[in-house]
Amino acid sequence: MAIKTILVSQPKPEGEKSPYYDLAEKYKLKIDFRPFIHVEGIDAQEFRSQKVNIPDHTGIILTSKTAVDHFFRIASEIRFEVPDTMKYFCISEAVAYYLQKYVTYRKRKIFFGKQTIEDLMDVMKKHKNEKYLLPCTDILRDKIPETLEANKIDFSKAVLYRTVASDLSDLENIFYDMLVFFSPGGIESLMKNFPDFKQNNTLIAAFGPTTAHAVTKNNLRVDLCAPMPNSPSMTAAIENYVKETLKSKKK
Repeated sequence: MAIKTILVSQPKPEGEKSPYYDLAEKYKLKIDFRPFIHVEGIDAQEFRSQKVNIPDHTGIILTSKTAVDHFFRIASEIRFEVPDTMKYFCISEAVAYYLQKYVTYRKRKIFFGKQTIEDLMDVMKKHKNEKYLLPCTDILRDKIPETLEANKIDFSKAVLYRTVASDLSDLENIFYDMLVFFSPGGIESLMKNFPDFKQNNTLIAAFGPTTAHAVTKNNLRVDLCAPMPNSPSMTAAIENYVKETLKSKKK
């Protein structure tokens, strides 16, 4: 099936450069962006009900920029002044550099992995005596706490924000040839907004195995997967699909 219109369930890329824009121009596609989920911070009262005492901790595990924002937000709301001695263990260099929004980077003890919790373990094992705080969402992947527990890391989990379905009611009578999803939460939002959704000829692209599983769990069809050996990114997967359909058209 030839595709002309695509809805990507993420915010529109910042700036003028994006592989999606290149894709749209190259193949004359209409690509729209719309977040299917958004994050809401919990308030100080709900945080206190978890009985997690931030001053008891000497290290913070930060798995995303969102976690950074909500850690410092809740610290401010409960009037906790984060000490200069606090150590920060970030899942990636990008998250580590994002800390500059809140702390003087060169004056803090900041460590980071390459991109996964396993990478970060190499660093954290050198700091076994720390008591860690893991700020997270209500739908934290099990893999992160399981990896910490397997490596006997002393940590407390603190839910500081939750992922909720966005209101998509304005899309009710708008149809796309392809819907692109990056998380199970996006699929859940689709079904919550449109419980009678029928896939029919609409193609569904899923990034990652957990997203693909959420698609099939909701009795929908996965037409496109990424990352794959020949398509490490979602844009590469879409381009390969478009190329194949153009080839078969010529035949």
